[in-house]
Amino acid sequence: MPMSETALVYALKTKIPSVLHAEVKDVSSGCGASYEVVVVSSAFEGKVTLGRHRLVNDALKEEIGELHAFSQKTYTPKQWQDLQARGG
Repeated sequence: MPMSETALVYALKTKIPSVLHAEVKDVSSGCGASYEVVVVSSAFEGKVTLGRHRLVNDALKEEIGELHAFSQKTYTPKQWQDLQARGG
């Protein structure tokens, strides 16, 4: 069964501590098998990109297992604020 954007947002917000912002985009032409996500959490403070991605992958192990492709961008609240201020 295809995963929905809503289900992934819910999983992100319930399984990762302190998620302040989560965006999920279906990039599979509507079949629900490929997603790009943006996650902002203070849980990423002090972690390098690989550590952040591992945190997300571990939290969403079950959901990711149902997908064909999953890409992620992870930010701390400060990084997200700076990105938004630059128009990103």
